[in-house]
Amino acid sequence: MNEVLKALHFRHACKKFDPNRQIPVDDLLAILECGRISPSSFGMEPWKFVVVQDRTLREKLRKACWNQMQVTDASEVVVILARPEDVKPDSDFVKYKFSRRNLDPDAEKAYLARYRNHLETEIEPIMSYYAWTSKQCYIALANMLTAAAATGIDSCPIEGFHKKEVEEVLEIDGKQFEVAVVFTLGYRAGEQSPQLRSDASEVIEYR
Repeated sequence: MNEVLKALHFRHACKKFDPNRQIPVDDLLAILECGRISPSSFGMEPWKFVVVQDRTLREKLRKACWNQMQVTDASEVVVILARPEDVKPDSDFVKYKFSRRNLDPDAEKAYLARYRNHLETEIEPIMSYYAWTSKQCYIALANMLTAAAATGIDSCPIEGFHKKEVEEVLEIDGKQFEVAVVFTLGYRAGEQSPQLRSDASEVIEYR
């Protein structure tokens, strides 16, 4: 646990990256693997990770991300896509995900019914499918940020972007995918801003 805390104390939203330092391929693959095996509601894994390495695309992406220099200066840029349409109860995607459990037909039917009921009673009245799948994308995001920090790699999650413009730059199929969040990975350059957090007494309550 101490190693996890060390990583989290090291991690911050890095605003200035060293453009001359590149992340070793093995480290990048390990970080992405931490995203791939992250937990998700009902095991749907409603995400896709797009690693944007083409320099021309990165320049265009920067303009769609409020012209933030992290997008072009960082070693890597990853765009996490949500899959809102795929998680709808009748989709082939959902049926495939449940079929992997190797349940007997009655048990699988019952589980699908429970899934449908959850979406109809707890998700649809409260939020969009985009919001629900994006929430899950953030679980994968957090795991990748922590994994990066554990190996001394800096990161910056980016919500400051124009969603439609990012999707246009990357030619995203809007019928299946939507941009949830963008993040950058690399190595800090110069002094960085301190990590500011609320005191434990303000955010932790025991009952």
